[in-house]
Amino acid sequence: MSATLETDEHKALRSAVAALGKRHGRDFSREDLWSEAAKLGYLGVNLPEQYGGGGGGISELSIVLEELGAAGCPLLMMVVSPAICGTVIARFGTEKQKQEWLPALADGSRTMAFGITEPDAGSNSHRITTTARKDGTDWLLTGRKVFISGVDLADATLIVGRAEDARTGRLKPCLFIVPRDAEGFSRRQIDMELQAAEKQFELTLDDVRLPADALVGDEDAGLLQLFAGLNPERIMTAAFAIGMGRYALSQAITYARDRTVWNTPIGAHQAIAHPLAQAHIDLELARLMMQKAAALYDAGDDVGAGEAANMAKYAAGEACVKAVDQAVHTLGGNGLTREFGLARLITAARVARIAPVSREMILNYVSHQTLGLPKSY
Repeated sequence: MSATLETDEHKALRSAVAALGKRHGRDFSREDLWSEAAKLGYLGVNLPEQYGGGGGGISELSIVLEELGAAGCPLLMMVVSPAICGTVIARFGTEKQKQEWLPALADGSRTMAFGITEPDAGSNSHRITTTARKDGTDWLLTGRKVFISGVDLADATLIVGRAEDARTGRLKPCLFIVPRDAEGFSRRQIDMELQAAEKQFELTLDDVRLPADALVGDEDAGLLQLFAGLNPERIMTAAFAIGMGRYALSQAITYARDRTVWNTPIGAHQAIAHPLAQAHIDLELARLMMQKAAALYDAGDDVGAGEAANMAKYAAGEACVKAVDQAVHTLGGNGLTREFGLARLITAARVARIAPVSREMILNYVSHQTLGLPKSY
């Protein structure tokens, strides 16, 4: 069967999660939905069975997030806790780290945030200034992070720092698990216009002392381990965006069927119907690329998944923004009321174009890596 066509198991998962999302709806309690999704095994569906997970992959986890989003109740921390942190620990963590974290991430009892973005570096791992230096067997972390989601909810944050290579003297990326109560680890909430259950934070690490076993994986393979988490992040961001776009579109379709002007439903007019059809097509195309990216990643093709994940994230972000915009426009003034819940998505949809990597950087990636064009920087 083609990797872009869903199995019966995937269809059943999609249907079951859609039913869960429908029960909670857009006025959902994040804590209640997180707890129920965990009990049903959805949060850890991508994590290994021997550590309490479902034994699936990013393909299954992306279905969960997309369907919750399509019901109006997306869980942003799914992108971070099981997808990025859970994947990195499952692939590269020590047995102790796996035992400590994976069952708890799978059953939702603990969550982990992810800290890579910096004020002067964005997601450019080569410009990260958070440094890790050895002090005996311990590590000392110093630096700043910005726009880190859900730190107040998380038990720990997976921090991307840079350590000096003993052979070359160059700085290389390394990943560290930093407990929320670590001395010298502080956070400041960023005042966002975006209304979301998960808040954004600026983090300060002031000589945070960590034991040797806080390091995830091999300190000489940091870049490989970093991208092992970034590809799922892009795939899950695509799922988040597609779900949001589907939710907005469904609201607009219902309204266009029911809203009658001059004895005719407005959805009968091509000026209304055609843009909604285009939005549906764009969302379906984005989902196909997301499914391809997830299938490649789950098959162990990190290089192929990197290209597809970037493309999926780009396509989903564009499709989401257009779907939300058209949905609001279809409802007219009603699209800006609290009753229909679409106006808040205008801001939220932009996030899919900006984070975790901007669409311009994805275009750079495709032009350099895929098309073989010379770099502009």
